[in-house]
Amino acid sequence: MTNNLHAQDALIAVKNIHKNYQRGSETIEVLRDVNLNIHKGEFVAFMGPSGSGKTTLLNLLGGLDVPTSGHIFIDGEDIAGMSAKKLTTWRSRHVGFIFQMYNLIPVMTAFQNVELPLLLTRLSKSERRRHVEAALAIVGLADRMSHYPRQLSGGQEQRVAIARAIVTDPTFLLCDEPTGDLDRKSANEILDLLTRLVQEHAKTVLMVTHDPLAANRAGTRFHLEKGVLAVNSKGEAP
Repeated sequence: MTNNLHAQDALIAVKNIHKNYQRGSETIEVLRDVNLNIHKGEFVAFMGPSGSGKTTLLNLLGGLDVPTSGHIFIDGEDIAGMSAKKLTTWRSRHVGFIFQMYNLIPVMTAFQNVELPLLLTRLSKSERRRHVEAALAIVGLADRMSHYPRQLSGGQEQRVAIARAIVTDPTFLLCDEPTGDLDRKSANEILDLLTRLVQEHAKTVLMVTHDPLAANRAGTRFHLEKGVLAVNSKGEAP
């Protein structure tokens, strides 16, 4: 699906988003009038220099921050005006986060790390086990469930982090430099996995990256420059 479809067809519709920060008496404009439609099952990459607003945009889409003005519709629901408490509940249901640093708990096994988000749900222990085993199987680590992070390679640790992100079956995945700490072979394996999640499991993946090879895996690519979202790789207006 292309990005110029009507907003009502979009899973994520960003409307006239501005994000400012105050530094003393100075107003820092981080995002300027960003408009964006993303559809279910898309793999989208955001590129741009440091300080261009990529991570800020990702944080807004994930409900980790709120815009100064504008609207962010996720599956028809405007999250821009939600309270902090409601956003916390919304995030747990709808967003899977994948970061450059894997953020695994070293004293927990791969199984226990992946199970963590499910402890906030009403699933029974046996239901949680089924979900965790399925997530670890998807990322190719069914045989590493009892391993601790220190017993895994960097690429395997990131796979555990991805399993943890998908175990609740979120509406979409937000990936902030997911291959930034990996060698090229491991990075390619993670990108293969993200591509498979899109193609075989109909996941919607939004990725911030500095790596052109990673960005080339995405079906749609956007460029941020000084808080302005440029036309995408297909030459369409966002």
